[in-house]
Amino acid sequence: MENNNPEAADEVPQQPLHRGAAISLKTLMVFIGIAILSLGTTFLREGHVGLDPFTAMNTGIAAKIGLGLGNTQLISNLVIFTVVLLLDRNKIGIGTIMNMVLIGYEIQWFTTLYNQILPNSLNFLTISADLIIGLLLFTLGSSMYMGASLGVAPYDAIAPILSTRIHLKYRIARIGQDIIFMIAGFFIGGPVGIATIIVAFFTGPLITYWNSHVSEKLLLRINDFSAQPSLQSAGTLIVSFGRGGYQAVVKAYQVTEQIQRHKSDYSDSQLSEQLTESRQKLKEASQIYENAQQQYKILVQESKRRGRIVKGKLPGNIEK
Repeated sequence: MENNNPEAADEVPQQPLHRGAAISLKTLMVFIGIAILSLGTTFLREGHVGLDPFTAMNTGIAAKIGLGLGNTQLISNLVIFTVVLLLDRNKIGIGTIMNMVLIGYEIQWFTTLYNQILPNSLNFLTISADLIIGLLLFTLGSSMYMGASLGVAPYDAIAPILSTRIHLKYRIARIGQDIIFMIAGFFIGGPVGIATIIVAFFTGPLITYWNSHVSEKLLLRINDFSAQPSLQSAGTLIVSFGRGGYQAVVKAYQVTEQIQRHKSDYSDSQLSEQLTESRQKLKEASQIYENAQQQYKILVQESKRRGRIVKGKLPGNIEK
């Protein structure tokens, strides 16, 4: 928030961050984010709806050469990592190493756990649930690991480097990269499907949502703690993480109730401020809703392709 009192800013100097505490907590944030991302990928994998282009390709390679996904993903990451190291070392950090080493093995572990809990459970309902849960977890994990700014995965570093080197827009470079790996995954026999397309082209709004509602708030908490690290503030930090989602829902309800109660008492300026704030929240909610519509539409198309009959009308303005 902008400080409108410059004199107050001079009187209260900003607390310096304790670097060790900040890096440790951000590393923990990356670790949790990668675990959530891997769990989301497991749901997509076990729902047989496709994986992100890079993992889909590595899964196909692993099946061809008889290696596990963890080993195959690590080898692929090492090859790309070497190129990134030569071209742009600024993209590399502890998050890069954790991502390239952990994800493949965590997917293997979560897959074993999934099959122990839900053996032989593949049907239209579980496919739909796996797709939606998988995408939500995949995008949340991506937001957390990237939001910590401790380095990106070797695969995620390719598009920015290409964009800079050959003067190409990042979005075009990223789409081209995903298409190439998607095609490679398809021809090598990897699990390319609906989720592969969604991850490559439609997850932006969800990641943006998680950034503003989870990752950025976590970083604020981490910075507050790192300014004055103590056991008490550490307990506050841990508790605040758990309360975050619950408080977001409660706050939304309370704000709505407050507006309903005091709407006639607002001055013109207060009314204008409330309108601006509500418009921004509506914009964020619309992005999430549009993304959910797109996912539902793709699910219906897939069910029709498999010869399933989908009963009932589609919600909202989605056309059959």
